[in-house]
Amino acid sequence: MHFEFLVEELSTEAALSNLVPNILEAEHTFAIHPFQGKADLLANLPARLQAYRTWLPKDWRIVVLIDEDREDCKALKGQLEKAAKKAGLVTRTSKKGQSPFQVLNRLAIEELEAWFFGDVVAVKAAYPRIPATLGKKAKYRDPDSIVGGTWEALERELKKAGYYPTGMPKIEVSRSISRHMDVERNRSHSFQVFVDGLKACAA
Repeated sequence: MHFEFLVEELSTEAALSNLVPNILEAEHTFAIHPFQGKADLLANLPARLQAYRTWLPKDWRIVVLIDEDREDCKALKGQLEKAAKKAGLVTRTSKKGQSPFQVLNRLAIEELEAWFFGDVVAVKAAYPRIPATLGKKAKYRDPDSIVGGTWEALERELKKAGYYPTGMPKIEVSRSISRHMDVERNRSHSFQVFVDGLKACAA
């Protein structure tokens, strides 16, 4: 089976390039298509899905992944579902988890960086000066509920540990941490929902 990932930016592409091979079996192939931000992805998604509809092979799946960014997650997911329905494509949600479906819509809550906080071991492997106890701090125990933005929180912790004093390079950090991530130990619920969805696509 082949997977087409539509993501909002290059940092997500960097992370998925490392993560997807650890989620899917080796016989599956994938391509990742980053957009120029969330607004760009949402604006172009309807036309992109309609284009896929005209030639999509039976053994291809489309995965749309965007950050929730403290928006109404139900409304955001509904927007993705509506775009797929308008294009004549079947989503996993519309099939209520049953196969076959062509599109998997997923949200990173609230941002991709929450997935990194879900695996502090990976963060420390990439950045050894990060304390091993980071994930035990009350504000980070639930990666999907970090207040004030996960991107900002990760940048703050990296700076505190002596990394990137002039600002966090998102693509580099994303690539570095995801290289060490263990799919099974991640504490982010939205990450596990993403993983379960991919595995359902491949089943």
